[in-house]
Amino acid sequence: MNAVVIAIAVMFILSLARVSVVLTLVISAIIGGLVAGLSLADTVQAFNAGLGDGAEVALAYAVLGAFALALSKSGLPDLLAYKLIGLLGMEATQKQATKVKFLLLGILLIAAICSQNLIPVHIAFIPVLVPPLLKVMNHLKLDRRAAACVLTLGLVGTYIFLPVGFGAIFLEQILMGNINKIGAAYQLHVERSMMPIGMAIPVLGMVIGTLVAVFISYRKPRLYVDRDVAPITTIDLDKPLRAVNVEELKADGIALGQQAKQAPVIATKTILMALLAIVLTLISQLYSGSMILGGLVGFAVLSAAGIFKWQEADDVFVQGMRMMALVGFIMISAAGFASVMTHTGDINHLVNGVVHLIGDNKALAAFLMLFIGLFVTIGIGSSFSSVPVLAVIYVPLCVQFGFSPLATVALIGTAAALGDAGSPASDSTLGPTAGLGVDGQHDHIWDTVVPTFIHFNIPLLVFGWIAAMVL
Repeated sequence: MNAVVIAIAVMFILSLARVSVVLTLVISAIIGGLVAGLSLADTVQAFNAGLGDGAEVALAYAVLGAFALALSKSGLPDLLAYKLIGLLGMEATQKQATKVKFLLLGILLIAAICSQNLIPVHIAFIPVLVPPLLKVMNHLKLDRRAAACVLTLGLVGTYIFLPVGFGAIFLEQILMGNINKIGAAYQLHVERSMMPIGMAIPVLGMVIGTLVAVFISYRKPRLYVDRDVAPITTIDLDKPLRAVNVEELKADGIALGQQAKQAPVIATKTILMALLAIVLTLISQLYSGSMILGGLVGFAVLSAAGIFKWQEADDVFVQGMRMMALVGFIMISAAGFASVMTHTGDINHLVNGVVHLIGDNKALAAFLMLFIGLFVTIGIGSSFSSVPVLAVIYVPLCVQFGFSPLATVALIGTAAALGDAGSPASDSTLGPTAGLGVDGQHDHIWDTVVPTFIHFNIPLLVFGWIAAMVL
């Protein structure tokens, strides 16, 4: 039996059994190495050799988590939420419910898009911004499943298409980096300009899926009960959230802030310095090409401006890093897993076996690669972490079947994105639930995971296959 197949099967089974993703990757890598005939020492050495490939991305996530928490200390997110509540509440009293509904969804989409690049805080904005808006959603009878789909589109669709912020990490550092690293042995090379072109068609599928969710699947009013809630200021990604009430959240150790019943009082200087930190973070990242430097610049500006006490800087930085720590460790572990799979030498056997099974049916090959990617990413819970695992196998396959460099980008990028929306352990589903489910009326599985799985993974399968065949 092929060691790579066994390792991925073990990884999938352990992930479904809700074993820690990091532990799953380590166990799967060791089993795969031993099945291939490597000694335990050689397997561990190969795993350790690959860890460095994910270190830069992991550090970028950690630093941005620190910047996100520091930005929340400025009170700017609270002020934004208050202003939105005032605006939406005023318009709702004028019986413009439909207009307000789409305005609210548009705000959530814009916030999610900006969280990936302009204000690179990823999902950290959701538990700060969304809970204060729940009563507005209740008044509009807005189905929160539609809001979950909109948020997930903004989170996932942005970083797999726009090469800025987290998109720069996914498209250039991870996707392009892994394709070129493995493709060097096969004379396959892709350029930065190819990344958004290759992912454009799959992202179009996600947009269509979101439109179906908003205008068809969840267009009918849904009743919710008004409950006083407090916005979450930290997220524990190691523990998937479900719909719980505030007392349960406190029992789980998730920090809760105070609900703003009146306009937060923030000094003009604080607002200006927070905006300056955002601008300098973006400029630093664009100029240097480093998310790490951008996050550090933003944190330094907020610290120097006195947003929080100098003595608290270390605590703020550490707490912010903890928000994104699990994602970083998953990425590092996935790089180690990919390294072991490479050292087994069974990848070529797997490629030859698949080629023999499929024959010269290029269309079937594209579909199977996407379908397998769906299950791998659901198991891992992160498209960022799936790329190193998939690229090791898919780059040789794409070369073997004659897919163009653009088609290769589309296949591997889509295969990794498949399952990110719809995985119970994905930050792209945990984030929306953390905001929408804080009052106990939004279930993680049935109101976030299942809707996003249906409305994103099916279109990604279809449009990803189309991209692979036409590019």
